Amino acid sequence: MEGAEGLIATEKFGSQETWSYQVKSGRMKRERVGKDGEKPSSSITAAFKSVFLPQGYPESVSEDYLQYQLWDTLQAFSSSLSGTLATQASLRGVGVGNQEATVAAATVTWLLRDGTGMLGRILFAWLKGNKLDSEAKKWRLFADILNDIAMFMEIAAPHFPPFFTLIVCIAGIFKSIVGVAGGATRAALSVHQARRNNMADISAKDGSQETLVNLAGLLVSLVLIPLVTNNPVLTFILFFFFTVLHLFANYKAVRSVVMETLNEARLSIILHQYLLDGQILSPAEANRREPVVLEFKRKVPIRLGVRLGDIIKDPQELQLALKNNNKSYIIGVQNGSVCVCLAADASVGDEIMAACQAVCISAVLHKPQPDGALRQLCNTRDSCELVSESHKLIDRIFQPFLTGLERAKWHTDRTLLDWDEWRVEWKKKSH
Repeated sequence: MEGAEGLIATEKFGSQETWSYQVKSGRMKRERVGKDGEKPSSSITAAFKSVFLPQGYPESVSEDYLQYQLWDTLQAFSSSLSGTLATQASLRGVGVGNQEATVAAATVTWLLRDGTGMLGRILFAWLKGNKLDSEAKKWRLFADILNDIAMFMEIAAPHFPPFFTLIVCIAGIFKSIVGVAGGATRAALSVHQARRNNMADISAKDGSQETLVNLAGLLVSLVLIPLVTNNPVLTFILFFFFTVLHLFANYKAVRSVVMETLNEARLSIILHQYLLDGQILSPAEANRREPVVLEFKRKVPIRLGVRLGDIIKDPQELQLALKNNNKSYIIGVQNGSVCVCLAADASVGDEIMAACQAVCISAVLHKPQPDGALRQLCNTRDSCELVSESHKLIDRIFQPFLTGLERAKWHTDRTLLDWDEWRVEWKKKSH
């Protein structure tokens, strides 16, 4: 290359910038040419991206990252302003500005609120911690709704002095639940967004974004506080406005998430469509149809990973359960629930198959005259025959269904199905 003039090399930093190395008059110069020949981005824009976006953006994150973060930023801003109104009301309630209030009484109220909140945090994590991965979107939205309820209680509490401590303690419990559910589901979404095993970087930049939003909220709050002081009507009007904005932004945020990992809701939506017309929905289509509001009671619940004794009560029932079944799970209907008992050597594919069969049985029990391929199960006389016929159906459809999932770019090497930890070994029939 001795004596060569002109372009000798180019380099890129991710997908953001391209630099060229030129030889002019025997000297090498480095110039920024932008992305694919476009106008180079300003140093301010580059600095902003470096501070607030994960390294390697957008290739290092999922496609839904930007849309989710924009809506999440809006909801965090509105929540920050609502929180300011709630904090002011709580301080007034414990006696700030009231000469008759004592420091001891205010301290006791604050300690009771914090103490009940800590107990609520532990209890909620124990009861629902294992549900937060499989239903991350639902629990994320639930947490924000509960947060708004807690802040409304804090704003209303000073207007009911005899019950002030009780109200703020209940609000503290709600906020502790919000802390657990919100933090855990944010971590689950970070796992989804990470495309280069960069969850820590995504979490750190999310924290920076939230801090910036809270700072903006703080500046706006400095203007709001003088306006709402001693004006409860305006306080409730502003809180109502910020709450509506907060809930709308949260709904749009969770709706924008497109997860490629199967949970029960997404699997049910995909399977029903496949049984209806043979089509496999893409992750974007299935996520659009997925409900994001929690259902606290289902008509025909599905329980995955139960004990053998929850399905089988005597040896004859075991023989019936193994009829037409050489799979790594036993399935049955008990007390209005579809129960699945998993073998110790079951694979992820077996878990998906078992969940598919449970969804089919649940659909027939919920809707006696189902559509599509499920019609062949509607003429069964009892639950044992229903289970037996469902084995034949799943044997016929599952392999092409699983192949279709892989082609549609669903993850089939891992799932978010809500399996319990019981595993059983039994003597299986030879093929």
